[in-house]
Amino acid sequence: MQDDSHSLLVRLSVPPASDDEKAKLANRGVNTIPEPTYGGQLQDLSIQGFKPEGQIKIDYKETPVELAGGETVQLRSPTYSIVDLGYGPMRPDTMLSPRVAPPMIGLGLLEAIPEDEILATASAAQGISGKPNQVWSREQQKVVLGRFGWKAGVPTIAEQTAAAASGDIGLSTSLNPAPSGDCTAQQKDCLDAPNGNSPQYQNVELGDDLFKLVAFYSHNLAVPPRRKPDDPEVLKGKALFYGIGCAGCHRPKFMTGEAPSEPHLSHQLIWPYTDLLLHDMGEGLADNRPDGEASGSEWRTAPLWGIGLTQTVNGHTLFLHDGRARNIAEAILWHGGQAQKSRDAFAKLSKEDRDRLVAFVNSL
Repeated sequence: MQDDSHSLLVRLSVPPASDDEKAKLANRGVNTIPEPTYGGQLQDLSIQGFKPEGQIKIDYKETPVELAGGETVQLRSPTYSIVDLGYGPMRPDTMLSPRVAPPMIGLGLLEAIPEDEILATASAAQGISGKPNQVWSREQQKVVLGRFGWKAGVPTIAEQTAAAASGDIGLSTSLNPAPSGDCTAQQKDCLDAPNGNSPQYQNVELGDDLFKLVAFYSHNLAVPPRRKPDDPEVLKGKALFYGIGCAGCHRPKFMTGEAPSEPHLSHQLIWPYTDLLLHDMGEGLADNRPDGEASGSEWRTAPLWGIGLTQTVNGHTLFLHDGRARNIAEAILWHGGQAQKSRDAFAKLSKEDRDRLVAFVNSL
């Protein structure tokens, strides 16, 4: 089955080709090396008078997986390619990683978790070795803990906001002042096009005052309350979730620390169901594209809070980094690597118990 997708963005990078690029990666000055012609993100749309960079094509192959009790689930495996390239060939060793946008709820609370609490989880690990992604912070001008993005490649909400403004819509900010967004030296027309950099807005397009408002929204988008947490079936599912080891990576709770200027985020007991660490998820989910200290098969544990409202908010139930899973059960069955044992235990549960565990996750 072949499908076009307009809900994905595609990260692009290449292996280092020089000693300077190798040094930047080793020193955490950059997480990845952009593709020389197409940059760090494929632009499949363009403004009037310019060509899009290309289009992502997806071929899905469905594979049946038999579960206990005789139920069969079809898992769809995607194969990605880029067609209709607008600016010449890509480097043949280009690495692709399609991504769907992760939920934005509770980001300020995740940022307020003390770093030592997250690192302590990495060392404890309950037999499952999570590791932090250490990345360069433009805000702080040093290497710090990565928390955001599918591979924890971004350290702060402000930097995530600035990266999205630049990469997704080409808006410059004080953190990312390039007025042409992700355009490269090979796209001279794009670099020479008029831009909105303005002296009254710190010589960028998204001035500091407006940028702070956007970042404030991202900090404070609230987590929805749980649904039916005391339902007997949900409570049975909770026991199963803990019993088969899901909480080893999806850490239930943290206490936030001091959030400067935002006391409402400070000293809060939160239940995000993530450890914010990287885990090897096996070859089935690997994009084979390193990102900072994250290997091609390592992903940050996704927070589960609010996941049961995905259909209500987004109109779909597509999960994992590229949306290949069409529901929570499929997402669990894609887990491999360090999560293989829990995945297999889920597959061996009775259908009634699998439904209970999914009901618990949907209640979060």
